[in-house]
Amino acid sequence: MSLQNTDNANGILLKKGSSIFLEREGKYLNEVCIGLNWGVIMHTSFFGLIKKRESVDLDGSVTTFDQNKEVIETIYYHNLRSEDRAIVHSGDDRVGDWDGDDDLDNEIIKINLNKVSKRVDQIVFYLNSYNGQDFAKIPYSKIRIFEGNEEQVDAVFATYNLSFKFSFTGYVSMVMGKLKRDGDKWKFFTIGEPIKTSKIQETIPLIQQKYL
Repeated sequence: MSLQNTDNANGILLKKGSSIFLEREGKYLNEVCIGLNWGVIMHTSFFGLIKKRESVDLDGSVTTFDQNKEVIETIYYHNLRSEDRAIVHSGDDRVGDWDGDDDLDNEIIKINLNKVSKRVDQIVFYLNSYNGQDFAKIPYSKIRIFEGNEEQVDAVFATYNLSFKFSFTGYVSMVMGKLKRDGDKWKFFTIGEPIKTSKIQETIPLIQQKYL
């Protein structure tokens, strides 16, 4: 497990490729939220004197898979609740952080791990840019795991920050991370990789091939 330090505001700061059990001080976390946050694109002109913001519509989605890597269900902006009622999506955010990083989540996926169907072996979180905006232009995207709900963050368990990179040029989708069963516990894995797909229906087969 590759981790950075822990701080009070952000919990455990995860690195790409790290993994962690959802436990705090020996206590298993049952109800968690996955918060997704991203910034708007800033355009400058006339020697940097004029700045114009461009809203960013990223779609945070979750697909669940069984032990055979077959799709069970996808929870996204047109299907906000899983059949077992264990996974709930807060709804579509079509703007991003208009006034800069406000440390608030644009979309939240709430999970009651005890209620997740026993058929589910892995839960994968990913982003698709609805308008095809390049990830190299989006200033940041983040994922954090916390205890609480849409209105209140009780305690941040872990955070994974993904800053924009030139290597993201040409990519409009991103696999952020996944939860995987490990006996009677769940383990979170950071992925943070841009992928060559544009729509949800294209992203799911790639996840099956590469990230399960």
